[in-house]
Amino acid sequence: MKKEEVEKLLHDKVEAGEHISPVLPEGIKNYLIDIDGTVTEDVPNEEPERMATCKPFPDALATLNKWYEEGHIITFFTSRTEDHREVTEEWLDRHGFKYHGLLMGKPRGGNYHWVDNHLVRATRYNGKFTDLIEKEVTIEVFDDGKHD
Repeated sequence: MKKEEVEKLLHDKVEAGEHISPVLPEGIKNYLIDIDGTVTEDVPNEEPERMATCKPFPDALATLNKWYEEGHIITFFTSRTEDHREVTEEWLDRHGFKYHGLLMGKPRGGNYHWVDNHLVRATRYNGKFTDLIEKEVTIEVFDDGKHD
């Protein structure tokens, strides 16, 4: 899905004269992908000169571009700051990453606990990008008073 198609899909949703939050079509995933330590070596913000010269992980490039071609939305979400946007966009483009967006300023430090009114699935990168598989895991959720 091209950037223009994603923009149309995610904006201008109106019901009963009011804008509503969009819901993606069945089977389309909205991937938020970290950069450092996930698609390339772990480059800290304190060493921005390495951001221009690091190499992408080949499996990450191939897998993400495949997901893009399958129609999924790819957005990079990085702890790099706005000061690093230009070098980051140039690096992504030079290495051929296909993506729809780039969000800068993700909180640093890890141990993320994302709270949202939309379904959130998290996948921890452990050294190799592949297609995702299903696996049962234990997660923390809000207490809704219904215990199984």
